[in-house]
Amino acid sequence: MLKCLVGGIVFTVAAAVGGVYLLVQNGLIPANADAKPSRLETWIAETSLDATLRRDAPKQDNPVALTEQNLSDGVHLFAQNCAVCHGSAQGAPSPSPIAKGLYQRPPQLATDGVEDDPEGVTFWKIKHGIRLTGMPSFRSSLSDQQIWTLALFLKHMDKLPPAVQQTWQQVQNWPAASLNSTAQK
Repeated sequence: MLKCLVGGIVFTVAAAVGGVYLLVQNGLIPANADAKPSRLETWIAETSLDATLRRDAPKQDNPVALTEQNLSDGVHLFAQNCAVCHGSAQGAPSPSPIAKGLYQRPPQLATDGVEDDPEGVTFWKIKHGIRLTGMPSFRSSLSDQQIWTLALFLKHMDKLPPAVQQTWQQVQNWPAASLNSTAQK
């Protein structure tokens, strides 16, 4: 009896693995960025990310002080490294062409902000990126200090001092002006 039960389990697992292999091998699981993900794919990605963040995201306080200068530096870092995907102060109504074509759609942070996320979580996402999304790792291009500065800005982006808010309002997520002038030539 036990031998039949174990045999049945082994057969079922082998059939499931074989079935998935056939689906993948025949292109029946969409690989295109504009396809809607399955519930299983979404659940796997979200569950894995949440577990990784619980385990690996820094729990410490942000070592970058909350000053107007640091917030302004964060806006500049965001403009240079993040705005093309995560938008400008206008948020969801104005995603860039890159953001519109990415799967998964990057949140437009002025609208879908991360102010409620712990700064350590934001730091981890920027430093390490998120697999199977368009979110790259900035580990080799930004220092930890710069990443913490970005996390500081993102934590406080909904309550910036007036001078920093003015700088944030000027951030462009796509070089539309330069593209228009090039197209006219």
